[in-house]
Amino acid sequence: MKSRQSKSGYDLTPLSREAVAALASKLDAEAYNVTQRAGTERPFCGGLSENKKDGVYTCVVCGLPLFSSEHKFESGTGWPSFYSPFDAAHVAQRVDDSGGMVRKEINCARCDAHLGHVFDDGPPPTGSRYCLNSASLKFFEKGTALPPQSRPAQSEETAYFAGGCFWGLEHYFQLGPGVVDATSGYMQGSMDNPSYKQVCGDATGHAETVKVVFDPRRITYRRLLEAFFAMHDPTQKDRQGPDVGSQYRSGVWYANDRQKKETEAFIKELSGTDRYRAKKIVTQVEPAKTFWPAEDYHQDYLEKTGGACHVSNPW
Repeated sequence: MKSRQSKSGYDLTPLSREAVAALASKLDAEAYNVTQRAGTERPFCGGLSENKKDGVYTCVVCGLPLFSSEHKFESGTGWPSFYSPFDAAHVAQRVDDSGGMVRKEINCARCDAHLGHVFDDGPPPTGSRYCLNSASLKFFEKGTALPPQSRPAQSEETAYFAGGCFWGLEHYFQLGPGVVDATSGYMQGSMDNPSYKQVCGDATGHAETVKVVFDPRRITYRRLLEAFFAMHDPTQKDRQGPDVGSQYRSGVWYANDRQKKETEAFIKELSGTDRYRAKKIVTQVEPAKTFWPAEDYHQDYLEKTGGACHVSNPW
């Protein structure tokens, strides 16, 4: 299938029949009948008709955002009604002449799931009424994290940084503008799913690492590098302040060649500054191996405990 993307940045590449069948097999009977057999649920029986919460309505099959609470209105018909789609390209239309009448059927542009119909008796400014089956939609309230299939294509990137105790790095990376999430964990070791106790034994080869998910449209990878090198001392080998051991080593585990080149160029640039002429930067630069999330009590540790760490705020 030829790749397509909407103006709002979502992947609209049509899914294969096999892919749609696999997704549809996980639906309940009502959602399957509506989306795959063009069925219609009974009015005032769907769970989303009366929903007044702010959020986004996605395709129940493939997750593509279809409508927003911003455009929802009460039509009195018993079905969720909207006067405009989330993005016009996300909702396809075709003529439906079944049932002895001619109507405009609306379908998901990515997986072709049947959604409902659109009529010309809606409110301003469009005059359209998109009449949906609740069973064809999945609602995500504003503030809820959307699954990958409901996010813009390539809207996020991942980077990995090791610089001593991960508590402080995680905390301050989370404050970065454009950082979506930061998670403490372990990387570059020789065993699967290590525990904190095993890593602290300094025998698994893992380094305490922070996984940083970021939006490159709001923050650059270079800015993350700047913050990382400001947050720790890259000249300390296998330690960071009072924390001693290879698990506390300084490292950047790159996710792609671009990150590798940017990291190596940045370290070379830093090495030529007065600050690092007398002290060699020992930060390791390696391709990222598997990231193993640390135990739950390590996540957001400083926020939970109100403690402090060697790391300072780089923002």
